Amino acid sequence: MISDRKQPTAKILFLHLKSLLHTMKTTLFLTVMLVMAVGIAPLSLRAQDIASDSTGLDGDHFSLEGALAFFKKAESLEDFEKMLNKENNEVNNLDLNEDGDVDYIRVVDHMEGDVHAIVLQVPVNGSESQDVAVIELEKDGPESAILQIIGDEDLYGESKIAEPFEEETTKTNGRNGPAMGNMPVRIVVNVWLWPSVRFVYRPAYRVYVSPWRWGVYPTWYRPFRPRPWGVYRVGIRPYRAHYTVVSTRRVVRARPVYAPHRAHATVVHTRTTTKVKGPRGGTVKKTTTSTTVRGKHGGVKKQKTTTTKARRGGRGRH
Repeated sequence: MISDRKQPTAKILFLHLKSLLHTMKTTLFLTVMLVMAVGIAPLSLRAQDIASDSTGLDGDHFSLEGALAFFKKAESLEDFEKMLNKENNEVNNLDLNEDGDVDYIRVVDHMEGDVHAIVLQVPVNGSESQDVAVIELEKDGPESAILQIIGDEDLYGESKIAEPFEEETTKTNGRNGPAMGNMPVRIVVNVWLWPSVRFVYRPAYRVYVSPWRWGVYPTWYRPFRPRPWGVYRVGIRPYRAHYTVVSTRRVVRARPVYAPHRAHATVVHTRTTTKVKGPRGGTVKKTTTSTTVRGKHGGVKKQKTTTTKARRGGRGRH
């Protein structure tokens, strides 16, 4: 009789244990799925962020802000050219002729009086070159100079302007509204003390024209592969802390010095035109923001900053 009573109890315990194991498996499965979802979500958001940060144009792969940072550090234009072409530099990731290697960038200076138009140029093939950008530099005082870098429209969809800036704190009086206290104001930078600027303004300076061309490169140069966009964009991000995109040309005398010398390659121009306009006649989308900038004579004014993004109707990367 005792044995008969124990049998149902053992069966009940077995069923409880089976149910408990099933519950544990379900909980473990749900936990694993939750962890995976939490891990995948940032990757998905990061991918969306990367896509939204790209215009799909060649200019995505050359940082104007980074080029100015290199120019500030360089002791000469030859030194600057070397920085732009050293393997794994953070600034140049261009492959305009799509041969699988990052392009070599030549530096060519055009000078008239105290005005310089320093061109960054890629030999795309044996017969054509493409200007990437031009650093426009001019003196505006005995020991004062200003500069901007202008990205070529064949790479950026439209001319893109960047410049160095600094910030100082000013007090607002609340005349046009409630007092805001101290407010940071961006100031146009005097670049006279940059080594590269002093180099091109020294009395013995001989106008620099890179001796290198398509298929003929310096012995130190080693071709290297372009980095993926997501990797490249992380490397250039720090330069934006000291250099910014603007919409106002401050260096006015350098433009006519540069204009007669501008070079563009058919393959690059055609590719950009196709991506910007697209098969449906789309255009570059412009986003404009305003920042407060102090002019060289102390006046404070609003400046507009325009960024571009290729419309998704166009062919090519977006």
